[in-house]
Amino acid sequence: MSAAPETVGAAVEDAAKRFEAARLAYGHGTLSAYDDAAFLVLEALQQRPDTLKKNWNRRLNSIEQSMIEKIIAARIATRKPASYLVHRAWIQGLPFYVDERVIIPRSFIGEILYKAWVESVPRGFFFRRRPAGGFAPPGAPEIVNNVLDLCTGSGCLAILAAYMWPKAHVDAVDLSPDALEVAARNVRDHKMIDRVTLHQGDLFAPLAGKKYDIIITNPPYVDAEGMAELPPEFRHEPEMALAAGADGLDLVRKIIEQAPDYMSERSGMICEIGRGKDNLEKAFPRMQFLWLATEASSGEVFWITRKKLLEGLK
Repeated sequence: MSAAPETVGAAVEDAAKRFEAARLAYGHGTLSAYDDAAFLVLEALQQRPDTLKKNWNRRLNSIEQSMIEKIIAARIATRKPASYLVHRAWIQGLPFYVDERVIIPRSFIGEILYKAWVESVPRGFFFRRRPAGGFAPPGAPEIVNNVLDLCTGSGCLAILAAYMWPKAHVDAVDLSPDALEVAARNVRDHKMIDRVTLHQGDLFAPLAGKKYDIIITNPPYVDAEGMAELPPEFRHEPEMALAAGADGLDLVRKIIEQAPDYMSERSGMICEIGRGKDNLEKAFPRMQFLWLATEASSGEVFWITRKKLLEGLK
């Protein structure tokens, strides 16, 4: 057995080589063996993911070497996503608790909301400043008092929305009681108990009579072909949070058809659908979706106002 790496940088490089040799899969907040290795090494040392450069030459003691080796070996042996091994995921600089009751948060919506709101990397559980513009795609309401996060999972988008709109109340819905237990923990950790209310039920079912200025939703959207091709890492995630029928649009169709009844007059919805853009536009040929791009995606998240929804459903 080779000697244990003596520095943080050496540990990251060693782990990345071992991950590549093991042919691991990524996509749960990291996109490469190197990123996955850096995430796990820093988490083992209880360091934020943006501190790699600062810690690169830091020497490791024997206890730290042992902790790092244990978690790197577990990643290879179990093929579990890195976040499940350390029970932590980061969304735009904010930490969230995760376990196998929820999918690991990685929604492009988080990036869209974040970029619309802050200009610098956040520290701790707050953002340091907001830009003048804010979240303002065409038709977005100027005043946001009520936000809905459908299929909330770990609650990360609901909590990010509460940070973004500090005067708004956020309702978060999920069908899974197990997922809501994780979301409740994150709501407590972020001190959002008075701002975020969790509801158990099927989509809009628990929300009779309520109206929202913004609806956020990252529903299950993996089609049957995609489910059949999932690497082992993704099979550790709850199937009900991924699978969405033959074309991946089973829930998206229901959301589009039902959403207008729960939207205020000047409101809009932001929804992530994965690779289903072509199928969605065929299913709703009259719908004027505005597709929002991120650094790593194009045509996977749409914005649409209530007015456009109603026109498209005629």
